[in-house]
Amino acid sequence: MKNYSINTKCVQGGYTPGNGEPRQIPIYQSTTFKYNTSEDMGKLFDLEASGYFYSRLQNPTNDLVAAKITELEGGTAGMLTSSGQAANFFALFNICEAGSHIVASSSIYGGTFNLISVTMKKMGIDVTFVDPDCTEDELNAAFKENTKVVFGESIANPALTVLDIEKFANAAHAHGVPLVVDNTFPTPVNLRPLEWGADIVTHSTTKYMDGHGSAVGGAIIDGGKFDWMAHADKFPGLCTPDDSYHGITYAEKFGKEGAFITKCTAQLMRDFGCTQSPQSAFILNLGLESLHVRMPRHVENGQAVAEFLEAHDKVAYVNYPSLPSNKYYEIAKKYMPNGGCGVVSFELKGGRAAAEKFMKALKLAAIETHVADARTCCLNPATSTHRQMNDEQLRAAGVPAGLIRISCGLEDKNDLIADIAQALEAI
Repeated sequence: MKNYSINTKCVQGGYTPGNGEPRQIPIYQSTTFKYNTSEDMGKLFDLEASGYFYSRLQNPTNDLVAAKITELEGGTAGMLTSSGQAANFFALFNICEAGSHIVASSSIYGGTFNLISVTMKKMGIDVTFVDPDCTEDELNAAFKENTKVVFGESIANPALTVLDIEKFANAAHAHGVPLVVDNTFPTPVNLRPLEWGADIVTHSTTKYMDGHGSAVGGAIIDGGKFDWMAHADKFPGLCTPDDSYHGITYAEKFGKEGAFITKCTAQLMRDFGCTQSPQSAFILNLGLESLHVRMPRHVENGQAVAEFLEAHDKVAYVNYPSLPSNKYYEIAKKYMPNGGCGVVSFELKGGRAAAEKFMKALKLAAIETHVADARTCCLNPATSTHRQMNDEQLRAAGVPAGLIRISCGLEDKNDLIADIAQALEAI
């Protein structure tokens, strides 16, 4: 599928049935796999042969879907996980260990921020958060001798900041470490970070890739270009023998193209078991088959809603990277000329009271703690995810009481605007 367009890869990538084989990816709903001899199975445990023995590590359905996402991102190897959180944890922890240090953009999903700053800190891994808009000098100053990886989100959730991937990639590579980019919001249809210098890409496949709120999942894709052995002292997990697998050195045996995902599967999936179910992988693949058709509509609706809101006198400001007035407009055009996503945030002039009236008046948009769905969903953080904060604390956190986040689905844009308009009239 290498020479096909991404549209074709969405439909047919990852799996080509043979003569008389199922046209759709089969669901291998089995925990275990049978072998004729112990020697045959032993080769799998020694990583001397490819195959399956227990679905906690690998499953054929999952691998076929991961192969499709790998093709979409232009990587060399990939794997599915049980969630986007698991994908980000695995991608970072596969490189880091106690005593390591991470440089991360401060503008990332709150759950990932907590994962890195709280949970991984308890594991002995330190972090320095940097403003995504920092200068090159400020970014370089964040690195330490024990820095092992750089992390950021292509479009941050929910801040909608746009990461300058080339800037972060250049800094990472100058210090001999890889850049990991969470590409959940744009999806590879609108942005492929590996083409701009990123080394590893992660996804919450729960969002646009699934697209229908049906299955939680995550994915990790390796670009296969980072030379682990060139910085062997920084990455002992990849560049020194693994005693739990008979002394295999992943970077030597599987090379740049396969070392990262093989270690991530053989070690982390084995020990943590954050496995996506084959049924969920099957559902995910159904979503992927229409991803190239859905994303332009999400972008079209997001743009139309953002433009309507920006012109409304009850709206204080609108945050959408593809608006000419947005601070990220030029960088968004550079990395995502076809648009990024359908998520828009805006603040109402009337604060908390106005937000409450607006949310109650919505008829088409559903109130959900979800984004990137076929159906439009809306959230007021002050009365939901951040309801423990007072108005002053909310403002300091960058989520004022009147802030609304709306994820524009696949409905007709005129119907979405009409629903928003009547809700604004209720204020």
